[in-house]
Amino acid sequence: MRRRAFLKAGLSGVTLAAIPFSLRASEANIALLDSNLVYLSPYQSDGSLSNCQAEVWYTMLGADVFVCTASDSWRALAPLKGLVRTKLWIGDLGIWKGADYESLPTVVAEARIESDQKVLESALQQFGYKYFSEWKKWGPRFSRGLIDGSRTMLRYSLLV
Repeated sequence: MRRRAFLKAGLSGVTLAAIPFSLRASEANIALLDSNLVYLSPYQSDGSLSNCQAEVWYTMLGADVFVCTASDSWRALAPLKGLVRTKLWIGDLGIWKGADYESLPTVVAEARIESDQKVLESALQQFGYKYFSEWKKWGPRFSRGLIDGSRTMLRYSLLV
């Protein structure tokens, strides 16, 4: 098991080098390099977590987490309502209803809608690398959706 972790760390060197040193020691940040899913929930204005949660694909550019979602979803609407603080649980527990999030590493991040075309292209490319077996189906849907406005790219900047 140690050999596997060592090899993964070596293969993740380019991504790890882009993550600020202050974030590297966190179990959650290490999990972000390995997991295929995050579960996320915005904080409400009173500081409590929203009841809306979902398991979603994500990718990273540097230390930021990117999620491409339907523009009418609560994930996309939350930042528009000023609900930018979001909790992310990192790992795969299957369908979110009834999942034991407490067993997963977590981070708190600030959400914003990403609109820079070069960043969108880079994020889509990273999604393609990460989810290559599903990307023939989903890549065109994500790309078309970002163009026609039916999808939104969310950028989550981790808070230290």
